[in-house]
Amino acid sequence: MATRKIPLETIRNIGIIAHIDAGKTTTSERILFYTGKTYKVGEVHDGTAVMDWMVQEQERGITITAAATTCIWKDININLIDTPGHVDFTIEVERSLKVLDGAVVVFCGVGGVEPQSETVWRQADRYGVPRIAFVNKMDRVGSNYFEVIDQMYKRLGANVATIQLPFGKEADFNGIIDLVDMKLTHHKDDLGKDLEVKDIPEDLIAEAQKYRQILIEKLAEVDDKMMDDFLHSREISNQELKDAIRRMVIVNKFVPVLCGSAFKNKGIQLVLDAVRDYLPSPMDLPPVKGTNPKTEEFEEIEASDDAPFCAFCFKVATDPYVGKINYVRVYSGTLNSGTYIFNASKRERERVTKIVKMHANRQEIVESISTGEIAAAVGLKETKTGDTLCNENNQILLESMRFPEPVIQQSVEPKSKDAQERLGMALHKLEEEDPSFRVTYNQETGQTLIAGMGQLHLEIIVDRILREFNVEAQVGTPQVAYRETLTKAVKSVGKFISQSGGRGQYGHCVIEMEPQETPGTGITFEDKIKSGSIPREYIPAVKQGIFGAAKSGVLAGYPVTDIKVTLIDGSFHEVDSSELAFQMAGSLAFNDGLRRAGPVLLEPIMDMEVIVPEEFMGQVIGDLSSRRGKIVSLAQRLNLRTIRANVPLAEVFNYATSLRSLTQGRASYTMEPSFYSEVPSHIGEKIIAGFSVAGPTRRSF
Repeated sequence: MATRKIPLETIRNIGIIAHIDAGKTTTSERILFYTGKTYKVGEVHDGTAVMDWMVQEQERGITITAAATTCIWKDININLIDTPGHVDFTIEVERSLKVLDGAVVVFCGVGGVEPQSETVWRQADRYGVPRIAFVNKMDRVGSNYFEVIDQMYKRLGANVATIQLPFGKEADFNGIIDLVDMKLTHHKDDLGKDLEVKDIPEDLIAEAQKYRQILIEKLAEVDDKMMDDFLHSREISNQELKDAIRRMVIVNKFVPVLCGSAFKNKGIQLVLDAVRDYLPSPMDLPPVKGTNPKTEEFEEIEASDDAPFCAFCFKVATDPYVGKINYVRVYSGTLNSGTYIFNASKRERERVTKIVKMHANRQEIVESISTGEIAAAVGLKETKTGDTLCNENNQILLESMRFPEPVIQQSVEPKSKDAQERLGMALHKLEEEDPSFRVTYNQETGQTLIAGMGQLHLEIIVDRILREFNVEAQVGTPQVAYRETLTKAVKSVGKFISQSGGRGQYGHCVIEMEPQETPGTGITFEDKIKSGSIPREYIPAVKQGIFGAAKSGVLAGYPVTDIKVTLIDGSFHEVDSSELAFQMAGSLAFNDGLRRAGPVLLEPIMDMEVIVPEEFMGQVIGDLSSRRGKIVSLAQRLNLRTIRANVPLAEVFNYATSLRSLTQGRASYTMEPSFYSEVPSHIGEKIIAGFSVAGPTRRSF
């Protein structure tokens, strides 16, 4: 076994997550600079950011794909992933959080807790990721540190307390008071490299002690040792306070808040110190659980090089020189290049031809990777996002990932016959890379449909088809990805009998269909056959027929969702029954039941936040109401008003143009898919009629 180069306790696998434009990539670039990974500071606004390496990212000044890198700070090794903030690329945050041990959540000192901040916080909650909060842009006019902390407590329900105080306000912000060590760190130069640590000025000691006491009280609420010290009025040393923060961060009961200005190079070294002091190494976390495919029982995976190899593939990318690369996080054991491993999800053997450490889009070849490390493997043919890799003799299956459903679709066709094959190959590669991007073929219209999380998502996909794969395509106007469901419970019978000389076909099943109790559950299938009326070997075929039929509904051919299907009865013929016959019977039963169960169309509803000057608020609210929007809340943010509303996606295509004209270009908005809701009947009738008459219109790229 290869000798371990990096001690496990020194590894920190962290992600930078936040709302769009909070300063994630700028923070990441400063981390690379201060850790010596880059020799000069990269900037997002002039396209020199190392982590935003895609052409599309540099042109738009946004992060599209999660970029990974490795750097060293003092005695720790940081595997860093910079994630996108735009909701269209939320899958990048999802898959990063799946494999990370900790996160730095960046908040804007002016904007505070914004809609996407809430989304990434919920994602981190779902994966149980310990985190620290960094309030950025403290140099900006209107920044309010304590208002942001209050919003974190109220909107996110987080147990938060500051471990730092800003020294100076807005343009005069020039230092940070540390409440753990009770020292002031002063920045002496513009690059932020020359730091001076000194005592807190006399006039600020009382305020610092007040907030240190609040910090101790917040920790005492969740930590027994701190509670005991607090109740007995014992003096708490700086080290004891630091240890308590670390203990509670690791178990996800406390979030320390730091401040700074990434763009002005202030506070980043202290964020790195907090990553070192408070976020966990792979050894500090509970063992990851997996399922043994043979016994189907849960097993714990020990974070040790001596344990059998186990890793998780969380991302697939296409490299122009080496082809497909799979990003993997190693949970146990060691992976050496040139060896065979087993894909437990696909039940396939795979050979790793090369292992590379990634630095954004640059690669460093390594011979092996060990427990806790994140790297990329080259040569895997069948492995996709969400697959578990392990030893064939010690098989284990980790929980896969949940991919969001697309909410928007459009047609795409090659401009020439020669480009047909290249387009198909490009779409296949893009679908492999991005699980939130789907490609389907509409049999009725003969069109290829691409579906994604928003207009920007599909715009980037089309741009990549043109530039990376050199395929010129005609693209249809964006269409809403509607869904169909039922409104009442029904019992349905499916019978497939075919007699055409020789052996016939016979399949018969009885199912019950009802709406799901929880929206967003999708289609579930339950088998309640008890008397053996359908042999066990045919039940998977019935399920397959039902799920196949659910891909296309009875109203307008949209996928069907949120239905619970229960197989209750059926019959078979000893000679004529077959898997195909029962698959057809399941499909017939499902379609028949759907027709009789009051089918309705569902449409995606967007959670939208509009930030608008006071004088334009009336026009914006009126416009949202005309778009079938429901106002959820109104709030004040400095001299601006924020409007939170739920609006159907169909009503807000190209909303940016309308909002600009309504507000003289002074308003901004963000939105993300929230839930599906029933389409009003008069609109539903038009959609159904339009579907049966014509396909989507086209535009050229």
